[in-house]
Amino acid sequence: MTAPRVDLLARQLDIAWALFDYHLGKDLDERVCLWEPAPHCWTVRPDAQGRWIADWNDQEPDPVPALTIGWVTWHIGYWWTTTLGHCFGSGAPAREEITWPGSMPATVDWLRGLHDDWRAHVADLTDADLDSTDRTATLPWGQGMRLADVAGWVTVELTKNVSEVGLIRNLYFARGGEDR
Repeated sequence: MTAPRVDLLARQLDIAWALFDYHLGKDLDERVCLWEPAPHCWTVRPDAQGRWIADWNDQEPDPVPALTIGWVTWHIGYWWTTTLGHCFGSGAPAREEITWPGSMPATVDWLRGLHDDWRAHVADLTDADLDSTDRTATLPWGQGMRLADVAGWVTVELTKNVSEVGLIRNLYFARGGEDR
């Protein structure tokens, strides 16, 4: 007997999350997370109200900016909040309303909560749910996609973002923890 598709999706997510958890358990603090590896860099920064806002441009700049770990972790929170809200809720807040928590412990808690919510929702899906496009109809980047495809994309996107976090972290420490 073959394993249900939802089990495969959950196992793939678990592998990507384990890689992320490896980096989260390391020496990430705000200094490392806000380190800018290049002069042209996107990050997160507090606005006048103290909310941590991510750099953003609706059109991808050329050249593409380097990223901080803070920005990448905000980005994970942004797309996961949006995907959860559209696929399993009644919508999601606007991108501008999704802010970085401002510290690594709060960021880790936020992302773990999103992961746990996503995994719990995915675990309850049937094959009919996975083949449906109903839950993805309002998702900005998943319109017309089957929920199975969106669930697979979540894991691929997480894996890409985890590799970015790992690379930026490794660069920071390879340069002796220097600040730019």
